[in-house]
Amino acid sequence: MTPEVKAQLAPTGVLRAGINLSNFLLVTGKAANGDPTGVSPSMAATVAERLGVPVQYVTYPRPSELADAAGTGAWDIGLIGAEPQRAEKIAFTAAYCEIEGSYLVPAGSPITDMAQVDRPGVRIITNAGAAYTLWLERNIKQATLITVPGGGAAAWDRFIADKADVYAGLRPGLIKDIQALPGARILEGKYMAVQQAIGTERKNAAAATWLAAFVEEAKRSGLVAKFIAEHKVQGLSVAPPA
Repeated sequence: MTPEVKAQLAPTGVLRAGINLSNFLLVTGKAANGDPTGVSPSMAATVAERLGVPVQYVTYPRPSELADAAGTGAWDIGLIGAEPQRAEKIAFTAAYCEIEGSYLVPAGSPITDMAQVDRPGVRIITNAGAAYTLWLERNIKQATLITVPGGGAAAWDRFIADKADVYAGLRPGLIKDIQALPGARILEGKYMAVQQAIGTERKNAAAATWLAAFVEEAKRSGLVAKFIAEHKVQGLSVAPPA
């Protein structure tokens, strides 16, 4: 820890941590004072502890809104899925944990495997602005990708209402969603894994280097695994070393 790192990460004397509330794996509850609890808030609190400053959570209902606030001075670190579009403004660490993205198809669907999804005539519905949706926007070439604003619940409602062919999401969420759609199936495998990382403004070069080392130590020491166990999260795994 150097004065330069501390000045970049806590210029106001408080670590302002941007937290995405829509990821139920990373934010699993709320403390008595209203602060979010979960793996992401615990990681942010540990960064603040290492800096020797209090933590202040700056919450966003969707990851896209957190990312859009980069460079505005609203937060000092942001805990969010690392994606190339976001990396234009945010310096990300390697991932500290990963979440698999997969596809759900309704009962009777002729689609039985991942390779059959990206084909002409297939309509995929997903949540606008999510890290896995950004991946789909870059990689889906032949199918029709329909992104729905308003969060996962809005996207799911649209999938049902439109009788679409495929619903794309995170595997843990799909496991819950499938309960409401008899006969639906989640395809084997994954189309990507959301890399949950810690980011700071690109101008904070010293801070970015320090955060990268912090994340690697947190994975190696078992700290990330400890937070996953403490918050009883299923479907979240510790990311491999950078």
